[in-house]
Amino acid sequence: MSMNNHKNYLGSQIDFDTFLKVDMRVGKVIEVKENIKARKPAYILTIDFGELGIKTSSAQIVENYSKEKLINQQVVAVVNFPAKLVAGVKSEVLVLAAVCGTNGTVLLQPNLSVDNGTRIL
Repeated sequence: MSMNNHKNYLGSQIDFDTFLKVDMRVGKVIEVKENIKARKPAYILTIDFGELGIKTSSAQIVENYSKEKLINQQVVAVVNFPAKLVAGVKSEVLVLAAVCGTNGTVLLQPNLSVDNGTRIL
């Protein structure tokens, strides 16, 4: 599913076992670089997922987040998608965000600190 056609999936139902197949975890951003190869402004995030290890993602979140603000922030990501080459970066996880017409792309984050690698249900 591309972000361009995500509205086609609104209202589609899945069962709980299908939902459990999506492995969402909390990780801490430990490094941020600009992704200069991206068509739209993006960062390359290096994220620590505890026992799952260090993973990389390309994320189009530049409009609301500075590189400095992202360091040490916890984010939520899907960790069991296959790695995908995104603008020259091996993106190993999909960082989750709310995509809003008025506020742009807003990261999903726990409001209290949790252990890196904690599963989201």
